Amino acid sequence: MKKINKTNVARLLDKAGITYDLVPYEVDENDLSATHVAAQLGEDVAQVFKTLVLEGDRTGHFVCVIPGAAEVDLKKAAKASGNKSCSLIHVKELLPLTGYIRGGCSPIGMKKRFPTYIHQTAAGFERLYVSAGQRGMQIRLSPPDLIRETQAVIADLIS
Repeated sequence: MKKINKTNVARLLDKAGITYDLVPYEVDENDLSATHVAAQLGEDVAQVFKTLVLEGDRTGHFVCVIPGAAEVDLKKAAKASGNKSCSLIHVKELLPLTGYIRGGCSPIGMKKRFPTYIHQTAAGFERLYVSAGQRGMQIRLSPPDLIRETQAVIADLIS
């Protein structure tokens, strides 16, 4: 069995005393979607959450963690975050802002802690998946642990 190298996200979870599993998957550079990741993991895409970084007109940057097959509802995200309007940041801003690349952005361990909102369906799962901070690696953990570690607020974020 191949040794799995710990990511920075895993080290942060260790430090916080949070139980998790590091789960590798095969990366397809042409398909970085959560739907593809879920298929690789053999899991329901509703349990594989993607991390999006947005910018609000009042509060600045914030993070939305939503089910993999869903699209963020910008009006709902703006309302949840105390903004009048918001938009997704451009992909070229992702690395300098968060320290992560597209397809490997985790809500845990960004360069700076941003306000984080997790879609309400997360609470319905015993375990869910988020990126472990690099392409090809997911973290499986309990929603309450993810919420606690990211200081997230549960919100309705999708249409």
